[in-house]
Amino acid sequence: MMKIDVRLPDGTSVVKEYEKETSVLKIAEEMQKDQPYDLLACRIDHETHSLRTVLEDSCKVELLDFRSDAGYRIYEASLSFIYALAVERVYGSEALVSFENSLGHGLFTVIRGVPEISTEKILQAMDEIVAENLPFIGVNMDRGEIISYLEAREYQNDLRLLRSAPDIHTARLYTLDGRTELCFHDLVPSTGYIKYYDVMRYKSGVLLRFPRIVAPTEMPLFEDDAQKLYEAFAENRRWGRLTGVSSAMQLNETIAGGQLQTLILLCEALQERRIAEIASQIHDSGKRFVLIAGPSSSGKTTFAKRLSIQLRVLGVKPLYLGTDDYFKERGETPLNPDGSKDFESLAALDLDLFSKQMNDLLDGQEVDLPSFDFQNGTKRFGSRIVRIDSTQPVIMEGIHALNPEMTAGIDESQKFRIYISPLTQLNIDPHNRISTTDARMLRRIVRDHQFRGWPADTTIMSWDKVRAGERVNIFPYTQQADVFFNSHLLYELPVLKKYAAPLLREIERKNPAYGEARRILDFLDFFVELEDDSGIPNNSIMREFIGGSVVV
Repeated sequence: MMKIDVRLPDGTSVVKEYEKETSVLKIAEEMQKDQPYDLLACRIDHETHSLRTVLEDSCKVELLDFRSDAGYRIYEASLSFIYALAVERVYGSEALVSFENSLGHGLFTVIRGVPEISTEKILQAMDEIVAENLPFIGVNMDRGEIISYLEAREYQNDLRLLRSAPDIHTARLYTLDGRTELCFHDLVPSTGYIKYYDVMRYKSGVLLRFPRIVAPTEMPLFEDDAQKLYEAFAENRRWGRLTGVSSAMQLNETIAGGQLQTLILLCEALQERRIAEIASQIHDSGKRFVLIAGPSSSGKTTFAKRLSIQLRVLGVKPLYLGTDDYFKERGETPLNPDGSKDFESLAALDLDLFSKQMNDLLDGQEVDLPSFDFQNGTKRFGSRIVRIDSTQPVIMEGIHALNPEMTAGIDESQKFRIYISPLTQLNIDPHNRISTTDARMLRRIVRDHQFRGWPADTTIMSWDKVRAGERVNIFPYTQQADVFFNSHLLYELPVLKKYAAPLLREIERKNPAYGEARRILDFLDFFVELEDDSGIPNNSIMREFIGGSVVV
């Protein structure tokens, strides 16, 4: 007999005895009746697994539902497989589905090889697949086995991907009703677990929509407020076509072919042109208060400074400021429910002083700008006394910059708002995408180690708190932006792999961050590591994370 310590999604635990080689699925089905949401996956020794996993010995098993990041990812991956099979059932194997990016509480997809797309037929086919409760059958293979399997079936694209990535030693194949795919994530046991979804035409593609992580059984209303985000992703797709790189395989082959330096220069030139375009928009608008916001590890600081340089090219000399200098005195900082200080809340900023000084600056008055002393928790004055003329804009960067409440006391006609984020478009293959969130976390792991000396597990374990703050303070205000800037660089994952992979490998199995570290390493295996990054310009956004930046 085995003693299994089962932890439920609400944090409660129960210890029960089971026969050896009992599957987690049996345990989950036993526990399901008392759970508000479907159990989708499990975590064993801090690593995420399918519910079909068979237990060999006593251990701790954490059951996961949709409200966990892992459960959410597995739901998304399983639904995507069902969607691809539904398209095949409706249009045949000549229809090619690619999952491009997240959009509108779902995934923006493109279906090629089909003259006219009917979302009604696709949705009907999905409903039938779910009603059939078909099993997802997964198998892990080593490199030799999977290459032989793919060769026998003439899966040429998957073969090219594996051959381009020598670090892939094992891979996972899933089969659903005769359709087989290389999968990055585990999947739910069967299609009947997927209950909430929708498909709809959007622009040049189809949106595959599903619930938000905070409301697992509710389909969010569709609000067409994603135009700027769609345009930013569309621009990145155009850049991919221009550079000839839109997948891990193409990037690996570019590196192997000795063409990486050309790709780096192309990516940097495209970003610089976009920054110059935004500077021209600001100049032509006549607005003097430029507000820049974005989630963690977006490259806000480097972007803001490069934007300042482009504005100077146009004959104006901006004043660059950050909101951190406007923190309230440490004793006035609001508290989180656990009693810790909440530095990410808008209430942590001295908005009265901020509004007065910004208006005074725009009016041409002399202003004594504060410098916040983080060690003593107080503002210092007297070291930055400035005055700007009527042609000079103020560039303000901070997490609350797009929140109307922060700048409520400033003339609306003076504001030009910019949202920045690395909107990842480079995916592993058409069916396995890399999320923007994962790209940002990888950047942050590298930066935290390079500039703070933090181990990777510290960054990983704090990431949920960072994201929770972003959901409150940043994402609700993205549509306030006049423009979006995509800070993603097509070549960045091989660069970040060089710095992040050794840190992630140091995390031991007993560490709570182990499972997330393994997941990140798994997708990094699909990319060739770039050993020599000396060709990256020293004003690149990438330098903000790996070091060597000279942007001033």
